[in-house]
Amino acid sequence: MTIFFLFFSNGVSAQKLKQLLEDGDKAFAENDFFSAAIYYNKAILQDSSDISIQYKYAEASRLNFDYDIADRWYNKVYKKDPSGKLYPECVFWLATIKKSKGKYKDAKKMFEKYAKKNKKKKDSYYVKKANQEVLSCDYAQLLVARTDKTVTIIHLDSAVNSKVSEYAPVQVDSVLYFSSLRDAKDRDKKNHVNYNKIYTSKRDSIKWYKANELDTLFNKSGVHNANTAFNEDFTRVYITRCDQKNAQDFSCEIYLTEFKNGHWQTLKKLPSEINLPGSNNTQPAVGFLGDEEVLFFSSNRAGGEGKMDIWYSRINKDGTYGKAINAGKKVNSIEDEKTPYYCKPCQELFFSSTWHKGLGGLDIFKSAYKDGELGEPANLGVPINTSYNDLYFSINSTKTEAYLSSNRPGSYFEEKESCCNDIYMFKIPQITEPPKKVDSTQIFVTQMKLLVPLTLYFHNDEPDKKTLAVTTKKSYKKAWEEYTAMREQYKKEYSKGASEKDYERATNDIEALFDDSVDAGMQDLERFAQLLIKVLKNNEKVTITMKGFCSPLASTDYNVNLAKRRISSLKNYFMEYENGILMKYVNNLNPSEGSITFYEEEIGELKARPNVSDDYYDTKNSIYNPAAALERKIQIIAISTFSAPQ
Repeated sequence: MTIFFLFFSNGVSAQKLKQLLEDGDKAFAENDFFSAAIYYNKAILQDSSDISIQYKYAEASRLNFDYDIADRWYNKVYKKDPSGKLYPECVFWLATIKKSKGKYKDAKKMFEKYAKKNKKKKDSYYVKKANQEVLSCDYAQLLVARTDKTVTIIHLDSAVNSKVSEYAPVQVDSVLYFSSLRDAKDRDKKNHVNYNKIYTSKRDSIKWYKANELDTLFNKSGVHNANTAFNEDFTRVYITRCDQKNAQDFSCEIYLTEFKNGHWQTLKKLPSEINLPGSNNTQPAVGFLGDEEVLFFSSNRAGGEGKMDIWYSRINKDGTYGKAINAGKKVNSIEDEKTPYYCKPCQELFFSSTWHKGLGGLDIFKSAYKDGELGEPANLGVPINTSYNDLYFSINSTKTEAYLSSNRPGSYFEEKESCCNDIYMFKIPQITEPPKKVDSTQIFVTQMKLLVPLTLYFHNDEPDKKTLAVTTKKSYKKAWEEYTAMREQYKKEYSKGASEKDYERATNDIEALFDDSVDAGMQDLERFAQLLIKVLKNNEKVTITMKGFCSPLASTDYNVNLAKRRISSLKNYFMEYENGILMKYVNNLNPSEGSITFYEEEIGELKARPNVSDDYYDTKNSIYNPAAALERKIQIIAISTFSAPQ
């Protein structure tokens, strides 16, 4: 009887698990990631060791903005499948999560690893995105280092914001128009979401007053109503109305009402120039390109650069609209560009993008209109942007404050942090002021400092084995080329005698050593040298401080000299870089020109790490062990600069 009960119990559990997974897969296919995550969570509670369930739960959690949960389960999958044989995109998504949490160095290494492993698929979306994200992670660190401390971001209180999403803020005089999901009385029961409505909140010199829902002229029941946009003299209002196709996707159209005979007219859907059938058309904004009034909007119509693109259509004097024109490749990308806003006095288009170099998710950018076209986008930087989603930028009618929507930490939420957008504001300077000149030299210096400490690794006893010399003729680049060519030898030696399971772990550890340390260090050094040239050409005096380390093999005197040879190889690298372009700057005594001064910190040996052998004949653990290899290093530990007098 007991045996029968156990079999019966196990059978019921297996059947229940199967049903949970089927329900989760169905919800996921319908883009209902909230429900999918609930089903997969219940499945995990029944079997937390199944890697396929772990990956499903991580995917649903990421798409449901549960970044902490996604991070945890992607990490578990990655540790079980570091080579990506089962889930090749796991490391890509783990990198994405790391970036969303502001861990840019960790994210960069993972994106680099993914791009390198899949370089033969250079035309695939994931490889293109990974390469772009490598650049973004570098740029994000620069943006963080250049945080504008003069900007104070204010989180609007509960008179405006709630525990659900508020977005699309537009302030006219003392009235803030915005969109929200707070109306639980009008609810899409199929997709388990409230319908968006447009609200207003009035403000005096002290506070915001409780928000009120606009009347039925603007807010139609049973559809989503959002995205208020006024023309220049506030006689026309554009909004968006959307039908929900599933939990994530919408079909949107843009409507217009005009103020005539003392009241607002009935909303009318714009013609096919704007609302192209079969496409999603949303987020209107009125602007001027030169003397022409245009309507900007976001659409996924055919003929664009990617997913959602920024388009614009001329608004004719007779109320008709010109053919929609794509805002161009400088603005639009292979991903999403959304929420356009045009500032007429500064002749700039503001928008949000998931592609252009930024801090994470959607960042806010601006593109200047000049010589008949929109230029390269510029990131608005920190603290306006964060590693979360930042969008719906707008400037109030008096041109004194700016608004945005964001799901950054601190936003109100009911069930999970970062689920929902809130409205934020900040003061802006007079738009008529000329833009401040950007000090490009300091940008380059900051980028160099972000690379420090810059760590470089060596094969055992290199360069120049079995000598007490303190200098070498070998350049670090040559030492690195010889070292990185030994990857397969390291795998062979470190995996000797290993079981099948341990063999895979050993080879993965060696792959990680070369990808994340040896080769990554060389890539950082190349970037450092490129920036150094730019800084020196701008007449900066640069001091580079270096420190040598080595493993505890052989005598201390020998190790000190070995560390000095390694530093010598790095100096040689700089002297030989780009056919000696840096040589003229080394110890340059001309006070009005750039110069390089090398400074060496005291050097010596490191203490051995656990599992690292100091037995010369135990080469597996004293030479080829990744832990031992990480001890054979030198670092650029500091960089200081000052400008030459002119």
